[in-house]
Amino acid sequence: MNEKLFGDWIRAYTLTPGFDDSGVHRGLRNADGTGVTVGVTKIGSVHGYVIRDERKVAMPGELIYRGYSVTDLVDAHQKENTFGFEETAYLLLTGKLPSKSEFAQFQALLAEARILPDHFFEDMILKAPSRNVMNGLERSVLALYSFDAQAEDNSPENLLRQAILLIGGFPTIVADSYTVKRHVFDGDSLYLHNPDPELTTAEDFLRMIRKDRSYSDDEAKLLDLMLMLHAEHGGGNNSAFSCRVLSSTGTDTYSAIAAAVGSLKGPLHGGANAKVMEMLSFAKQEISAVSDANVRAWLEKVLSGTAGDRSGKIYGLGHAVYTESDPRAAAIRKYARKLAAQKGAEADLELLEAIERVGVPMLMDRLGRKLQMCANVDLYSGLVYSMLGIPDELYTPLFAIARIVGWSAHRIEEVLAGGRIMRPAYRSDMQPAAYIPMDQR
Repeated sequence: MNEKLFGDWIRAYTLTPGFDDSGVHRGLRNADGTGVTVGVTKIGSVHGYVIRDERKVAMPGELIYRGYSVTDLVDAHQKENTFGFEETAYLLLTGKLPSKSEFAQFQALLAEARILPDHFFEDMILKAPSRNVMNGLERSVLALYSFDAQAEDNSPENLLRQAILLIGGFPTIVADSYTVKRHVFDGDSLYLHNPDPELTTAEDFLRMIRKDRSYSDDEAKLLDLMLMLHAEHGGGNNSAFSCRVLSSTGTDTYSAIAAAVGSLKGPLHGGANAKVMEMLSFAKQEISAVSDANVRAWLEKVLSGTAGDRSGKIYGLGHAVYTESDPRAAAIRKYARKLAAQKGAEADLELLEAIERVGVPMLMDRLGRKLQMCANVDLYSGLVYSMLGIPDELYTPLFAIARIVGWSAHRIEEVLAGGRIMRPAYRSDMQPAAYIPMDQR
């Protein structure tokens, strides 16, 4: 491309020097880092600080699903040694915990929804493979519109029906898209396993992506834990907000959910755990012996851009809301040790804990930040997926398999209770111009 022409184009997207953009809430965030309030939700809530005397004060992080602490939900299922993702989905969609009969009916609906429409796999996945599973998932969501005779029906009953279809269908679409991607682009053998209606989401997903269809109960329970922790994170996260923005227009479910998938595909939203695993790989190569002193010396190089991926970033530390702790990271640390011991990954877990322990105060000092910071869920989630033998290209799709629950609930809430199209304002940076005929330019 002509460099001068390209330079002219780039300048057309650069703010005029001296342009006053004060009062512009970039990223829909206030000057103090808090989010601009644009709505109300009864689905999920994220608490990481309190405002006292007009200042943020740190507190232990809380993630609330429909009034229930996610920590309590996770602890209850871990204590009973049961799977919890499906119950979590029921809670987020309906606002209450199910009875035995209600839960059995819900499980049957989800199991039925795992079976994709006739010819969908052949026409939408096999014949149009994608190098990126998230791209394949987004395209498949849009394609489901054509298989739904009630695609444009935004009644409460139909929205709930579509939500169940998507929650059940996402794991199958992801597993099939991944299998085809491996075959077409990586040269691996093509093997497909149909979903098993007798299994939970976590069990069935591990079964579908593994050639021998085998998995242990501990593996499936840990993946189930991850799905519970990622199912919802309030209406302000980028993908849920994207879903709500589109839903506010009155568009169909598949268009709104596809927008959420596209949002999550962005590396600033859904891809951080893969960067953590890359950082862990560098750390294992470049730290001779794990100690706080050695980790600190290495992180100094990371922050200066001379170690790791040379980005100057410590991945997995810090969060937009959580200060003292991220409850999701705390739950993973608590319950991942058993499988880490089985998989020989205890040293990796201890190294990540050292990075958290040493890196947080270093990062706070470097940023001149007095408000407490913490590790976020991404610091540990990638290691869990790695222990489960899940390739990094499935980390974000697994996020989507969990978060489709929250997206669906937020869509229903926006359609039923929103009532107004979202339309924020942008300040203009333009000067009046008179049209000049082309032969005079």
